[in-house]
Amino acid sequence: MLRCRSRQWHFALLTVIVTLLLFTSVCHADSDDQKNDQTAIPLTLETVVVVPPSLWTPIEDVSEDEVPTMALTPAPALEPPPLKNITLMLDWYLSPQHAALVVAKERGYYAAQGLEVDIQSPADPSIAIKLLTAGEVDLALTRQPLLHLYAHEGAPFIRIATLIETALTAVVVMGPEQLDNAKNLAGLHYGYTTREGLNLSIPRLVPRSVQQTDDFSAPQNLHFDPTRALREGQADAVADGFFHYLPPQLATEGITTHLIRFEELDIPRHDGLVVLANSDSVVRRADTWSRFTTAIEEASNWIVENHDAAWALLTATHPVLDNDINAAAWQDILRRMALSPAAVDSHRYTAFETYLLQMGLIDDTLPLSRLAVDPHVL
Repeated sequence: MLRCRSRQWHFALLTVIVTLLLFTSVCHADSDDQKNDQTAIPLTLETVVVVPPSLWTPIEDVSEDEVPTMALTPAPALEPPPLKNITLMLDWYLSPQHAALVVAKERGYYAAQGLEVDIQSPADPSIAIKLLTAGEVDLALTRQPLLHLYAHEGAPFIRIATLIETALTAVVVMGPEQLDNAKNLAGLHYGYTTREGLNLSIPRLVPRSVQQTDDFSAPQNLHFDPTRALREGQADAVADGFFHYLPPQLATEGITTHLIRFEELDIPRHDGLVVLANSDSVVRRADTWSRFTTAIEEASNWIVENHDAAWALLTATHPVLDNDINAAAWQDILRRMALSPAAVDSHRYTAFETYLLQMGLIDDTLPLSRLAVDPHVL
C-alpha cells in the first residue's frame, strides 16, 4: 500500500514539472514573436512606445516639493558697490560758474564713476583754502593766481581740474570811463576781496611813486562785500570784482561802473576757476581724481550741447540761481567753460610763474608738477 501511494506522489510531481515546462516554453515563444514583430515593423513618429512603469514616473506623480526652486526663482540682483564720498568746498556762494559740478551730480555722472560728491558753500571765500589745508575737505575751488601765491607759501594743494578757462574777475571802477583814464585810476581809493586784487591788480594800477605820496590811501579789505563798499563810498573801485555780477547789481541801484580787464593791465591769461586737491595725497588718490574729472568732463560737454536744458536743470535744482543777473551771465559763462577739465595748459602756468617773478612777488619759480597735474596720467 505504501508503495502504491509513493507511485502516485511521483506521478503528481512529474505532472507539475511537465506543466511548468510547457508554460515556460509558451512564454518564451510569445517573447520571441514580439521581438520578431518589432524587428519586422520599423518605428515611426506614430509608433506607440510603451515604457515600463518601473522606468518612468508620470509628471503628475511628482510632488511640488521635488521641483528645483532655482529653476523657478531668479537669482537676487547684486547690490552695487558703495559710492566713495567726497566733500568739495566752493569758492563762494553757488553761481552759474559752478554749473558743471551741479550737472554732474544731478545727471548721475558722479554716481557712474562710483562717487558721491557733497558740494558745500563756505561762510566766506577764505575758508575753502583753510579747510583744504587742514584736511577737512577733499577738494576746494579757487582762481589760478591765488593757487600760485599760496603754493609759494608752502600750502599743500595742487590743481587737478579747470572749470572756467578765463578770468572771471576784473577791476570794477565807479563812474563812466574818462578820457585820461590811466591818470584817474592811479588816484583812486581801491578795495579788494582777495590777494589777487591786492598783489596783482593794484600794483599795476597805482605806480610805486604814487603809493609813496602822503595823500595815498592804502587799499582796503572789503571782506567779500564789494557791493556795500561801493554803495557806501568806502572805495572808488574794486580790484578783483566778479564782472558778471557786481556791475549789474550796482546798476539796479543806479550806480554806473566800467571795467578794466586784467589783459589791459598786462596780467597773463589764467584759469578763472580751478579745483584743488591735497598735493601730499594726489598720487595716492589719482584714480579717484581721475574719475571725478571724467564726471566733470561729461557734465561740461552736456551743458555746451544742451545749454537751455542745463539752465533749466540748474534753476529747477537750485531756485536761488533763477534771477535776471544769472540768466544774463549764462551765455558768457558757457563760452568760458573748460571742455577738457583735467588737461593742463603748461605754458599758462609757467608764464604766470615768470610774471610773478618779474613783479617781485616770488623769489623763484616752482615746477609745473608742484602747481598743476592731469590726474589721468598720474
